[in-house]
Amino acid sequence: MALITGGDSGIGRAVAFLYAREGADVAIAYLPQEQSDAVETRRSIEALGRECLLLPTDLSRAAACAAVVQKTVFYFKRLDIVVSNAAHQSHKPSVEDVTEKELELTFRTNVFAYVHLVKAALPHLKPGSAIIATSSETGILGTEGLPDYSSSKGAINALTKTLGMDLIKRGIRVNAVAPGPVWTPLNPSDKGKTAKETAHFGATSPMGRPAQPEELAPAYVFLASEGDSSFITGTVLQVMGGETSGG
Repeated sequence: MALITGGDSGIGRAVAFLYAREGADVAIAYLPQEQSDAVETRRSIEALGRECLLLPTDLSRAAACAAVVQKTVFYFKRLDIVVSNAAHQSHKPSVEDVTEKELELTFRTNVFAYVHLVKAALPHLKPGSAIIATSSETGILGTEGLPDYSSSKGAINALTKTLGMDLIKRGIRVNAVAPGPVWTPLNPSDKGKTAKETAHFGATSPMGRPAQPEELAPAYVFLASEGDSSFITGTVLQVMGGETSGG
């Protein structure tokens, strides 16, 4: 049974669908304004014969993170996989343009929620369970125009490595996936990018294009599987379209 934040669309939806195809029931958390996308995701999962619990909420609030875990466990009576995937991103011309409000929103959504979800989930996770975070190549390489987002993803990488060490004694593995450019709703919703920039998103990657979310989802299945990745924890798995880094 898997809880996936940001599961209404993009990478989260692709992961939820593939988990369901592999036999898992899922709960997806998402912003209330994305209800129509969440309903469509649930429809596709139920078509596979699995259950999908919808959890509209704002995960930038600590109480909301605890609530989605509680509701998931109450409904399914168990929790095996936590995927912290929800994110906020907005390009800025310069670090001088990053407001206090924007900085706080980015870190509350991308980093704080990860911490709060793990804290809430730990009492329910058993040996063999998996925690997976969505990082980004920006957290390894940095990227122009995303000082707050890139640094939040770098924090996710460090947190993943630390949690991997901390939870190994409990038999719980913690890993992250660092995608390169991926075509998701984050791109057109980024108010700091022009339509022309969005249209050419990912064109400068080594493969010359962005990935589709479905190309990322198998990495999450791999890291969730005790049979396939039982000796992997504290790793940031790079799925970066040919970009290479030792980070």
